[in-house]
Amino acid sequence: MRVVRWPGALLTFVAMSALAGMLVAVAVTPAVAVAGEGTSGAVAFFEDLPSYLDIQTPQQVSSVYATKGGQQVKIASFYAENRTNVASSAMAKTLKQAAIDTEDPRFYDEGGIDVVGTLRGAAATVAGGDVQGGSSITQQYVKNVLVQECEELTGKNAADTEKKISACYQDAAGVTPQRKLQEMRYAIAVNKKYSKDQILTGYLNLVGLGGRVYGAEAGAEYYFGVHAKDLSLVQSATLVAILNNPSNLRIDQPGNADNGSSNGYAATKARRDYVLQRMYVHHDITKVQLAEAKATPITPKITATANGCSSAATGYDAGYFCDYVRDQVLQDPAFGKTAAERISTLDTKGLEIHTSLDLDLQAQAQTALSTYVPSTMAGVDVGGSNVTVEPGTGRILSMVQNTSYTQADNAAAGATAVNYSADSGYGNSGGFQTGSTYKVFTLAEWLATGHTLSQSISTAEHTFQNSEFTNSCQNVSGGTWPVANAESVPSSMTVQAATSESINTAYAQMGKQLDLCKIAQLAESMGIHRADGTDLRQTPSSILGVNELSPIDLAEAYAGFANGGVVCTPTSIDSVTESDGTKITPSPSSCTQGVSAQVAGTVDYALQGVLTGAGTAASANPGDSVPKFAKTGTTDGDVQNWLVASTTKYTNATWIGNVQGQVSLANWPFLQGTTGYSAKFGVGKSMMSYLDQTVGGGALPAPDQALIGQTSHASSTTKSSAASGASGTTGATQGGGQQQQQQQKQKQQQKNGK
Repeated sequence: MRVVRWPGALLTFVAMSALAGMLVAVAVTPAVAVAGEGTSGAVAFFEDLPSYLDIQTPQQVSSVYATKGGQQVKIASFYAENRTNVASSAMAKTLKQAAIDTEDPRFYDEGGIDVVGTLRGAAATVAGGDVQGGSSITQQYVKNVLVQECEELTGKNAADTEKKISACYQDAAGVTPQRKLQEMRYAIAVNKKYSKDQILTGYLNLVGLGGRVYGAEAGAEYYFGVHAKDLSLVQSATLVAILNNPSNLRIDQPGNADNGSSNGYAATKARRDYVLQRMYVHHDITKVQLAEAKATPITPKITATANGCSSAATGYDAGYFCDYVRDQVLQDPAFGKTAAERISTLDTKGLEIHTSLDLDLQAQAQTALSTYVPSTMAGVDVGGSNVTVEPGTGRILSMVQNTSYTQADNAAAGATAVNYSADSGYGNSGGFQTGSTYKVFTLAEWLATGHTLSQSISTAEHTFQNSEFTNSCQNVSGGTWPVANAESVPSSMTVQAATSESINTAYAQMGKQLDLCKIAQLAESMGIHRADGTDLRQTPSSILGVNELSPIDLAEAYAGFANGGVVCTPTSIDSVTESDGTKITPSPSSCTQGVSAQVAGTVDYALQGVLTGAGTAASANPGDSVPKFAKTGTTDGDVQNWLVASTTKYTNATWIGNVQGQVSLANWPFLQGTTGYSAKFGVGKSMMSYLDQTVGGGALPAPDQALIGQTSHASSTTKSSAASGASGTTGATQGGGQQQQQQQKQKQQQKNGK
């Protein structure tokens, strides 16, 4: 038997009685002008409404879109609460009737609070029970909003955040007279400001329905696979039953069904039948409908909305691109000042994120890579990626790799969360040594300092003293650097020929005539940075590509050369709109002049020779009429292998190599009869053939004739043929007649540093 403490109870009763009188004056007859200064002040007190209690869009699912066949396609969703806000007209009438008949039968007559229920609760409280009070739908709406406000709080750290949220929950949903009074005050204010239909719609968009499922639309889709407007009577009653106790009455967990009932979900069915009974009592369904509905078993059709990038991975092979988009949002101040705010924006604001991804190209890229590179290989931690960007904008058009995307802690073989195409900040990859693809920066510095492509350079194998090199930023003296070629070459070659055939010794000699610091600075001006975030290495060996870079970074730089020397930082997002129509402008791609147009055009001219004659990527040339240039790269033992190719409309970078370890891939068998070295040519040719047909490219930036220098008849032939993008033997003669021989070409395919 509960003991009643009469003095305190009496005071509570008096207070509650006074409150009840005010409620009658303010809530029940809100339109009547209540006389008296004190009463008028009380009315104003009940009309004061915090802005966050306005009927507004609650937390919603953010969606990521890509282009397929010219149409926008949703590829992924992010949410803290799985919710889709809908209008009243998009909710079944039976759902609204069930909610009112069960939760608040006097909803249309009351002034925001259920006065009868409140007085009954006050009497129970005075009698010694816990603090009680009838909760109208409007009051429940208020409580749900206050709780949601709590969930969006952030602190200095995780512990502080949890402390703030816990305290907020107590204020929002605790059982105290003060909290109940505030709830009623807010409910009256909401009722004065909004129509009943607005309040009911706001409530049904907010309610929790188990787990991360919130609101009528998400609940209908998740539990029954239909839209809220298409809910049947039985389904409507079931959803209203669940909202009474979501944890115990949800119908997506076997434990709730395993209760000995032949109909399954006995507890939920009992509550559903109660809802149906209330609908019958309030004349919203007939006796026949009641009987038929009660006889219908609960038959869920669980249709989950994937959270995160898993749907992009399974449906479109775009998990890694999706993850890149997420990282871009979480690092861009346009989405919030702090990391916590940016996470909240992504998970709660119902963003429509339209990306740069071309799903048709993505599918082609995945096919091209998977045709030559398996997801796993015995004896080597094999990796491969292909990324395509748009010169002049930095837009990422495709991004694929040889593994399956997963965020699982214990990933199976051939699956990983690491994005090989990106760096440590956008995918946790430390990058890979680039080999001779890095020579482009030595070439650009060579031209920028007034040297020419026609200059003759010694190609003799040599052990260099580091002290022979100049670095105005760092001390690189001490030690030696042996540089060799994989086959015999003439004692000297033009820079053009040495570039087409990627001769290591020639580039080492060129580096001796330059400043290693200036080469690194030029690389940085073209957007290059080490994937692990540390400073670029500036030793003599860096000329041949010992810095670990990401494919997206290298693609960015080569796209800059194709764009007249203007380099644009990569971006995956085209536009963003919040659910209420507010536009968010992401930080745009930053485009800067990395090298002069003259240098860029001459670099492009020189790299056209890589795709012709004895050029190291001649076997990858699709032989069409689209002007393009390229550069290959391998490290010692072909541990890492690269091919970057570009037109004015696309830049495509392919990497194939060791994720970890130093296994030589020169003769390691890959798919389609290729090796770890040659697989890149198959991928590159497939991609260039497709891209030339779908994206194309215009005339490359014009070279500076002064930077080309005095050319032979052979090099003039190179100019006319390479500019057209056609394959052939032109360009090879610049390094000597023997470079045209097929035997020499075969040797080139096995050459380190290419």
